[in-house]
Amino acid sequence: MVPMNSDSIQHASIQEVYAAVTGALSQNPKEMSASTARLKNLIDQPGTLDLLQQIAAQKTAPLQIRQLSIIQVKNVVSTLWRSRRLVLDEQRSAIRNRCLTLLEEEDDVIGKSNEVIIAKIARSDFPHKWPSLEPDIMVPITHHLSQRLSSPASDPTACRVLHKSLRALNAILKELSHIKMMTSVKTLGQLIARIHSPLSEIYVQLIQRLGPSIAIANLSSRRTAEDLLFAHLLYKIIMKMAVWIWPKLRDPTISPMEPWFNEVFRYSATQLRGLYETRIGLLMDLRSAAMPPDPIAMRSLNLIYKSVCTFGKFFRRIQQIDVARFVELPLCDDIVLYYWEKVVQANASAELIEDSETAVFPVRILVAGMVLFKESLAQWAPARKAKTEHSLTLSQDFVETAVTFLVTRFMPLNLKDLEGWMANPEEWVNTEDKDDEQWQFEIRPCAERVLMTFANQYREFVSPLLVKAFANVNERPPAGLQDIVQKEAVYCAIGRCAHRLRDDIDLSSWIEVAKDEAKNSSADYLIIQRRIVWLIGRWVSQDCYPPADPRIWQILLHLLTAKGTGTEVVRLTTATALQQCVDATLFDLNVFIPFLVPTVAELLRLIDEVETVDTKNKLAACLNTILDRSKAEIVPSVTLITSVFPQLWLSAAGESHFKITLLRMMTVLITATGRQSTPLAAIVAPLLEECLSPAFITELETDALQLWITALRNAAMLGTASGEASLLNLFPKVISLLIDNWGVLGSAIDILEGYLLLDANAVLQRHASQLFDAVQQPLARASANQARSLLDAIALLLQLAHPSTYSEPLHSSGLFSSLLTTIVEDKADVFILTRQVEIMARLTLIDPRVFLRYMSAAANRLGKPETELWEGLLDQWRQRFDNISEPRHRKLYAMGLAALVSTGRSEVLERLHSEVFDLWTDVFAELKEVQRQRDDTIGDEPTIMTAYWDQPAPSFFNGSEDTPEYDRRKNVYDTDPVRTTLLSSFIGERLRDAEVACGGTQVMQTRYLAKADPPVLQHLMREIFGA
Repeated sequence: MVPMNSDSIQHASIQEVYAAVTGALSQNPKEMSASTARLKNLIDQPGTLDLLQQIAAQKTAPLQIRQLSIIQVKNVVSTLWRSRRLVLDEQRSAIRNRCLTLLEEEDDVIGKSNEVIIAKIARSDFPHKWPSLEPDIMVPITHHLSQRLSSPASDPTACRVLHKSLRALNAILKELSHIKMMTSVKTLGQLIARIHSPLSEIYVQLIQRLGPSIAIANLSSRRTAEDLLFAHLLYKIIMKMAVWIWPKLRDPTISPMEPWFNEVFRYSATQLRGLYETRIGLLMDLRSAAMPPDPIAMRSLNLIYKSVCTFGKFFRRIQQIDVARFVELPLCDDIVLYYWEKVVQANASAELIEDSETAVFPVRILVAGMVLFKESLAQWAPARKAKTEHSLTLSQDFVETAVTFLVTRFMPLNLKDLEGWMANPEEWVNTEDKDDEQWQFEIRPCAERVLMTFANQYREFVSPLLVKAFANVNERPPAGLQDIVQKEAVYCAIGRCAHRLRDDIDLSSWIEVAKDEAKNSSADYLIIQRRIVWLIGRWVSQDCYPPADPRIWQILLHLLTAKGTGTEVVRLTTATALQQCVDATLFDLNVFIPFLVPTVAELLRLIDEVETVDTKNKLAACLNTILDRSKAEIVPSVTLITSVFPQLWLSAAGESHFKITLLRMMTVLITATGRQSTPLAAIVAPLLEECLSPAFITELETDALQLWITALRNAAMLGTASGEASLLNLFPKVISLLIDNWGVLGSAIDILEGYLLLDANAVLQRHASQLFDAVQQPLARASANQARSLLDAIALLLQLAHPSTYSEPLHSSGLFSSLLTTIVEDKADVFILTRQVEIMARLTLIDPRVFLRYMSAAANRLGKPETELWEGLLDQWRQRFDNISEPRHRKLYAMGLAALVSTGRSEVLERLHSEVFDLWTDVFAELKEVQRQRDDTIGDEPTIMTAYWDQPAPSFFNGSEDTPEYDRRKNVYDTDPVRTTLLSSFIGERLRDAEVACGGTQVMQTRYLAKADPPVLQHLMREIFGA
């Protein structure tokens, strides 16, 4: 054990670490778990990183222990290396040296982990703390490669060191290339400047030496396989350097390497052609010989395949970085067109195309070529803005031939596609729907993207060709399966290029053809029927054809109800097309209404029939879109949906993504039905109860809370007449959210307000004490915005509830005392203080005598003189008035102060002549209020007040527009005493009350009013009494 230092830091021993690693590999679950935890703790102790690497380097130790040790080092080296406490300087030096020793390691797991460790340390230490790293890696590479070039002998140890050194250098370059700091960028640029030339020279020599060896007779040669491996690794290093400098060639420190980059690109283009053709020849010869290659030959073929792929990766990467400059590179046009030639050549022998490394034409290489070709088309287009003398423009004949080739050869469904259709329709449709992701990996989706690019860049050539093809396939019914597959490909082309063909094709006429094809009962016609609904969805969703044509809905509904073997794909595709059409900008609900109820019923039936949760989820999302767009027209289907909803929820089991979709379905359903949604509470209440339980709250909380808010906003009442589960029973969950889950405090406040607006009295009769207890924690600790929202909710409560439901709990919970303390201490956010004084003003308006009792009880509770609390409150009342801009709230302050004056409290009346009169004067000057007779009344019937200053704040309705809650909020606003009471009359009455409370007019005049400035007093009397 290493002795503890003066700070009593524990250091692990190699025996402890070894024992922990050994135990972590145990077959005994308890021992493995305990040892894994112990190993994790040891890693956080100084020196453990060094000890783990020592164990990994001990060749006498069991291989599994060595492997686990090096993996642990790899996983934590980035983090621990930054700690001077956990890795001492002498240990760092030892670790770096041991990394170099491990380049001779035979085990591949240890070797690969060591390469990552070297790269991670290099990121931190190179070049200043590890200046020898470059020669330590470069010398073995150049030395051993030079030996191979000069001697036919092959030393296994030298090969191993060379292999590991090349991989380590590749890892170092990869790691350093991700750093964006300028000093590190400069370091990497200097490193590349030093090593690019010698590595390129060796690579060229190795390729020249290797060229004649790539033949059938030599594929089984170990030396050939080794040379192919080293050439491949060398090229990966060269590629990384070239890709890194490509976007930086305008940098004066990098620009001297531009000739080298151009040469790398030129040599890569030339080398690709040769290697590609050689590979095709080798594999064709092997197919002719009908003899499987031995393992070494397979290794050689695999390395040739990887090399061809790496060339393609290099071209694609620099194209992605700057496609405009890419097409101007030497031999760029030639290499891209060469790739296209290989695509054409491969199609001539479709049986040679496979998704396999041993295929003559592997899918990965063909798709890589098609992607390069596609991305270059835009630069070759005649209409492009920036032409140069090297620009290539494709001829009309080339474009038409290429488009015909794509549509007739690569886009039609093949036998494998049709087998997948029948074997697993749900998986097949899910794969097809992911074409936006698959086009860079699969031939058919990639061919579709190439066609779209042709249509965009060469519209004058492509559009007439596709229009003619569309007309030709619709001249007569297809004669057999081959014609059907070809027609499907043409339909696909028309759908993909919809935005370019919208003015050239009369889709309305084609709809009649589509109706006939949709009714055809032949099993082969399912292929066309699936593409028909797909095409309709594409054209309508891109606003190329209006969904106001009822024939569209007839076709979609007919195919949605298709029955029989193989129809699953058609029905699932139809559901997606329905979603696209309903969600289209030009969607006309009136046209869709006759089809709405049967469409919903069929979608629900389809959701029940499909097997996978992913498909159920997708179909439920389609239904959600229809519900959302149909609004109140969905009401006739509500009973049907709610009858199957519980079973859908049960089928979701633990699949949270499906449950989220179902929650959104219920949210949309409630929104659509609006005021008629109250019966849905019987489903919503238990649903929310489950979603907010500990087992599901993490994943479902956000959508559950949105459903809750929506249900409250659209409900007509909290309880249910039948006594079923109701929203009122869920209120304790609101209290839990306020106490325990401040991450969703905003939603919790919205929910609280929804409850109060529905039935504040019912809520407070049951939960006033618990609610007032709950709000105090977030008021004290939440953000200022959240606290202000919560105070607004409390103010809303005071407007809505009868005082008898909250008077006692407001005091006994300590909420009133807490608010008063915050006001008096004057340490909170100014806007929070403003809101809290508003609450005090509300309380005084409700009953000033009760407010006096609140103040007295608070003094006893807080152990402070009552006068001190009154003085603090009145100070803040005047100060916070200046922070208010909304006239309604300024009037509330004035009315609240008038209510306090009516109590006759000396602390208030002593300020009457100054602060109180000043505040009233300000408000009278700002407000213009008149009393007028109602337009709908006669004679001496009541009058109403008109407040010319009155404008509701935009936030008052809180997004409740188009819901019953909006009306409830508007009613609260309209009936607010601040809006319905004339300020002058209110103050006049309160002054008369004050005279009585303080002992009469004479006392009022001599003790308080006499102190006022006469002009001010005279002005106020005119405002108040009109005289």
